[in-house]
Amino acid sequence: MFRDECEVEVCAGKGGDGLVSFRREKHVPKGGPDGGNGGQGGSVILVASTEVHSLLEIGRRHRYSARDGAPGGPSNRTGRDGEDLILEVPVGTQVLDGEHGNLLRDLARPGQRLELARGGAGGRGNCSFASAVRQAPRLATPGEVGEHRRVRLVLKLLAEVGLVGLPNAGKSTLLARVSAATPKIADYPFTTLSPQVGIARVSDYDSLVIADLPGLIEGAAQGHGLGDRFLKHIERCSVLVQLVDVSGGCPTDPLEAWRVVDRELARSSPALAAKPRIVVASKCEDAGAEAQAERLETEVGRPVVRLSSHQGRGVSELLQLARELVRRG
Repeated sequence: MFRDECEVEVCAGKGGDGLVSFRREKHVPKGGPDGGNGGQGGSVILVASTEVHSLLEIGRRHRYSARDGAPGGPSNRTGRDGEDLILEVPVGTQVLDGEHGNLLRDLARPGQRLELARGGAGGRGNCSFASAVRQAPRLATPGEVGEHRRVRLVLKLLAEVGLVGLPNAGKSTLLARVSAATPKIADYPFTTLSPQVGIARVSDYDSLVIADLPGLIEGAAQGHGLGDRFLKHIERCSVLVQLVDVSGGCPTDPLEAWRVVDRELARSSPALAAKPRIVVASKCEDAGAEAQAERLETEVGRPVVRLSSHQGRGVSELLQLARELVRRG
């Protein structure tokens, strides 16, 4: 299963208490203070990992707590530090403050770390209060409480090419054709319920990361259908590939299908509408489909790629064009 949003509460560990202790040995009548400091509380740290692809696992729990530091010991022994809690999230995860909604960090690169909650400092033992005028202090301080906060995690996929279009436009079939991804393919709407990512080989030395996103419908930017939940994933794509079904079996006129997606991208964000976009006439496998592709090309005002994922027609041309636009951007 795929999950791209969750909210969690994180609590850092409390620092260990300082100790009041005095050295007591048979042949040392004036031993003096020897209480150690408490250990540092553990912190809660997020790490962007390429091994994690969804927020499903981290979202199973609502609260994460790091370990407390140990109290100080006699003989001026410092308590053990609490172990940090490391939470792995997918690369591309945005971390927002749960209370105010402001962006704390965008973990867009592998290995990036964010300390969500810092562990409390350990308390001071009485040995640290000893001085020339106070040689036998009976004073120690407790450890500090660790930080506590609520955060919202939002995953935005990192893909170079995003496939958009109405439901059943042929996006999943194309992704399965050019990569090892195995998206669900069927002849009913919304077979893609979550984003699918695949890597397409363009040449012996180059490849493209392609994301297949759930189909958009009229009003998606306002919350209709499934597409609005995944429009955010398109924001990171360098190039958009808009597939328009031109086959005779499509219930929607190709020109209207193109206009619907074009409008929804503009309503969602002007930046999305301004992204480089390749328009593709998908399922172009007969004379009737070719005629519809020509109509679409006239409407769009620029070349439209003819594509048949089943026959392999136009696949190589599309990948080459997408690579050129990605590298140019």
